[in-house]
Amino acid sequence: MTQQEQMARWRLILGSEAQESFQRMGGSPLSQEELLMDSALSAIYGGPGESMSAGGAGKGPSAPHISKWLGDLRSLFDPEIVAVVQNDAIERKGLKRLLLEPELLEGLEPDLNLASTLLMLKDQIPKKSKEAARKFIRKIVEEINRLLENDVRRAVTAALNRRAHSPLPSAAAIDFPGTIRRNLRHYNPELQTIIPERVLFFDRSSRINRWHVILDIDQSGSMGPSVLYSSVMACVLASMSAVQTSVVAFDTQIMDLTPLCADPVDLLFGFQMGGGTDIARSIAYCQGLVEAPARSLFFLISDLDEGGNRAALLRRLEEMKASGVTVVVLLAIADGGKPYYDQQTAQKVAAMGIPCFACAPEKLPLLLERALRGQSLEELAKG
Repeated sequence: MTQQEQMARWRLILGSEAQESFQRMGGSPLSQEELLMDSALSAIYGGPGESMSAGGAGKGPSAPHISKWLGDLRSLFDPEIVAVVQNDAIERKGLKRLLLEPELLEGLEPDLNLASTLLMLKDQIPKKSKEAARKFIRKIVEEINRLLENDVRRAVTAALNRRAHSPLPSAAAIDFPGTIRRNLRHYNPELQTIIPERVLFFDRSSRINRWHVILDIDQSGSMGPSVLYSSVMACVLASMSAVQTSVVAFDTQIMDLTPLCADPVDLLFGFQMGGGTDIARSIAYCQGLVEAPARSLFFLISDLDEGGNRAALLRRLEEMKASGVTVVVLLAIADGGKPYYDQQTAQKVAAMGIPCFACAPEKLPLLLERALRGQSLEELAKG
């Protein structure tokens, strides 16, 4: 280890208060990665940082950035260091009481940021608090579900009701609008009604023509709120026979969480929040899931902060789009619903004709409907 590296390490240990002395001793400026380390460590150990006190019960936490700090730790430090710092974070930021006393957790109002933090720390939650943590997460899920479920179902139904017709008659599968349009010339003035020459039926049993919706979800530390919304949407879609749904989570590893889609809470607890990212690798995995490109809709849900090969990320997206897959990028939603993403990468993706949305969650059903209909998403992206 060089002298400059040793000085930088001591500067990180001593914190920002040592910056002036550090410079007088000839220390070089901290690198971008070291600055991130300094910020993460200062949030937990340094200065007057915010704390999460018991007085916040019923009002949500007063430290909304803790989930991002803990996510940064996983990407910057070795696992054994992360474990030590996370335990200190629980002690110093008042999280320990929340995690160890389930009655306090039960008394909190639903809060996206605390839910994100709980998911990140799920492996450290004591057994006696796990059920309270799940109940708290379920409160968030139910709120999001109320926001999205009806509109997502309506969007899918509206987009797919012009499917191929079936020769097999079934009263439940009658295409009334299509039948009326087809038989307008058979209107009987005397009876004042249409006497259909041919009744059209939807082919509800065919799975060959189903759309395949693939959600590729970044599980790095800044993605907490986006993961919550995405998981609920994934489970709503998975419950609909009209579409096939796949859910993939990634950091530097790939996790296929499709089997967990029966319950949004189970799905959320399947995520391993925090760590680095290898977006290109996850897209390559998802390419292997595509069977009918023209009937496949691929959502990449990420902040586009690629820790792997950025050129490979762009190439993979371009390949998927060229194959006929409808590709959409949903950018991360950070604390307070504000977008958080790598602007340079987002601009390059958009230049390839792939829409990038930093949209409010309530717009997701409309986006889904337009994508399934094959309509242009440009106006929605501008909005």
